[in-house]
Amino acid sequence: MTMQDLAHRGLVLLGCGKMGSAMLAGWLKSGLPAESVWVNDPHPSEWLSAQGVNLNVDLPPSPAIVLIAVKPQMMAAALPSLQALGNGTTLFLSVAAGISIGTYEAMLGDQTPIVRAMPNTPAAVGRGISAIIGNARATEAHLSLAQELLGAVGQVVRLADEGQMDAVTGLSGSGPAYVFHMIEAMAAAGEAQGLSPDLAMALAKATVAGAGALAEQSDDSPSQLRINVTSPNGTTQAALEVLMDAQNGLPPLMARAIARATDRSKELSRG
Repeated sequence: MTMQDLAHRGLVLLGCGKMGSAMLAGWLKSGLPAESVWVNDPHPSEWLSAQGVNLNVDLPPSPAIVLIAVKPQMMAAALPSLQALGNGTTLFLSVAAGISIGTYEAMLGDQTPIVRAMPNTPAAVGRGISAIIGNARATEAHLSLAQELLGAVGQVVRLADEGQMDAVTGLSGSGPAYVFHMIEAMAAAGEAQGLSPDLAMALAKATVAGAGALAEQSDDSPSQLRINVTSPNGTTQAALEVLMDAQNGLPPLMARAIARATDRSKELSRG
C-alpha cells in the first residue's frame, strides 16, 4: 500500500482535534489531495472547515486507512459506525492513548489490520515522536504507510511488542508535560534570584528549547554535552551536585515519575 493508493481509495480521519489537525496539515502540505480525505468530527474548527476535505459526510466504501484520533472516552460511540470496514483491506491506525490492539480487534474483527501509535504533542510544530506497533494482520506495507503518515509530524520508531507501549506513554507520550514543568520551575527559581517574571520565563524557555535542539543535532551524547558545559568547581558543577544527587536529585525523581505514568497507562489499558 502506497500514498498513491491512499489518494485513490481515501483516508478517513476520525476526530480532528489538536493532534488530528497537526497530522492533517502535514499530509496536505506534503501533497495529499484534500478531496481524498474524509473527516468525521462533531465540532469542526474554522481551520478544518476551510481545508476542502470531505467533512462529516458518508465515508467511502473501502478507504485505504482509517486514522482514529478521538479521545479514548469517545471511542465506544465512534467505532460502531466503522465496524463495516473491519475484517477487510482497510488499515486502522490509532493514536488514541490507552486502547489496546486487542480492544480494536474485539470491536472490528480479528482479521482487521491494525497499527497502534503513541505520538506526543510536539507534533503540533512538526517535532513530535511516535512509536508504532502492528497486529498480526498488519504487513510491512501497512507499517510503512503508518510510518510515512506519522512522519508528517515528526520522528517515528517501531516497537518490538505492544507491552512496550506503556513505557513509551510514560516517557515520550506524557514527557512534554515534564519538560513544560521544568521550564516553570526554572523560571520560578530565576525569579527567586531576582529576575523579573518575563525575563526569567524567556531565559528558561530558550534554554530548554536550545539544549533540546543541541542534544538532538550534536554527535555528542547528552552526557558529554553536560560535561562540556561543566567547568571544574564552577557554577554548573555546583548546580549539578544538587540535581544529580542519588537520593534526592533528578534521576530518582524522574524514575519515580515515569514509573508512575507507566503504571497508570497499564491501569487505563485494562479498563
